[in-house]
Amino acid sequence: MLTLAAASGSAGSRHPGPGRRGIAAYFTRRSYRPGDNARLVVRDRRPDSIEVFRVGSAATSSRDPDELSGTPVTRIPSAVSSRAAGGLLVRIGDWPSGLYFAELSGDGLIGYATFVVRPRHLGASRVAVVLPTSTWQAYNFRDDDGNGVGDTWYADPQRSTVNLERPFLDRGVPPHFKSYDYGFLAWLARSGHQADFLADDDLWNLSGAQLADRYDLIVFPGHTEYVSPGEFEAIARYRDLGGNLIFLSANNFFYRIIRHGQTITRTGRWRDRGRPEAAFIGAQYVDWNHDTYPNRPYVVTGVDKAPWLFRDTGLRNGDRFGTYGIEIDAPATASPPGVRVVATIPNEFGPGESADMTYYESANGAKVFDAGVINFGGTARSEPVSTIIENLWEHLSSP
Repeated sequence: MLTLAAASGSAGSRHPGPGRRGIAAYFTRRSYRPGDNARLVVRDRRPDSIEVFRVGSAATSSRDPDELSGTPVTRIPSAVSSRAAGGLLVRIGDWPSGLYFAELSGDGLIGYATFVVRPRHLGASRVAVVLPTSTWQAYNFRDDDGNGVGDTWYADPQRSTVNLERPFLDRGVPPHFKSYDYGFLAWLARSGHQADFLADDDLWNLSGAQLADRYDLIVFPGHTEYVSPGEFEAIARYRDLGGNLIFLSANNFFYRIIRHGQTITRTGRWRDRGRPEAAFIGAQYVDWNHDTYPNRPYVVTGVDKAPWLFRDTGLRNGDRFGTYGIEIDAPATASPPGVRVVATIPNEFGPGESADMTYYESANGAKVFDAGVINFGGTARSEPVSTIIENLWEHLSSP
């Protein structure tokens, strides 16, 4: 069944300024299973064509922040004549789990609407990749109510809620996606490894025991700053049960959110509720660059502490690689015993504010890695990061 929405809206604006105009559209849920009817709401104008792509597997990719590329999956017939307020229904085929997008084109404009295809049954692969869909919306500066201010607490400090059902700016590309997320997705597509992809709200109603039963490793490749009580408790318990975790960004599990329908509300920092994120991540958010400090290279310090991590990279203690920062993590008093700093950017944001890449193994066998900088996963296609992530995958995907 294919029906086009009658909804309308404005293109809005964002900080620091508007990007190229596009066809505004969004899916009403963050993830779907094969066989589901995904509901796509189209704003502003009727597209001439809609094509669905899988992200990460394209041979080439544009560097433009408002362009998405992928492998074509299906084309939706352009002769869509019937209308309904609910939107256009897109049948999810028997597609591999991953991140997908619909590309809408017409009148010389292009727009994108992203969605996750999760597996029919969780645990189809023993590794799960969780995408930061709530955090993407928290950083969405789109002005849907037309008051001249983006509908996020980053634009309006008096606002505490964000709507999950709305298009992204930049023609529909999630905020910072090309810098923080895409590199890992491209690396994974070319690695040959298999994984179950999930939106982070797929974890909201799962227990740590259920996750431990289905997954040996859970990877958070992007900036997962905003998490619900269900997600926080599930991942903390998953670690307690011996589950392995990889965090390829920084400032993860920092803010607590609660959900009412399709709205999330920010309710404060987890650490202020006695649940510091360092207790299971191993390190926690220190600071951001305040638009002052440039990105700097990591200095390797832990080849002897985790030799498997640096295998085949050619790196030795004292070597430098990459340019990283933006937001950073470091161990804290709540960090588990035995946390090892394997690379560091000393005093990146001034005296005493270093970015630390950490690794630890818990008494119950959990293995946990934190990159310590927000843009590490985005460089997954370049060496030595590609080899480091391959070593992580091999070492942590085993129980």
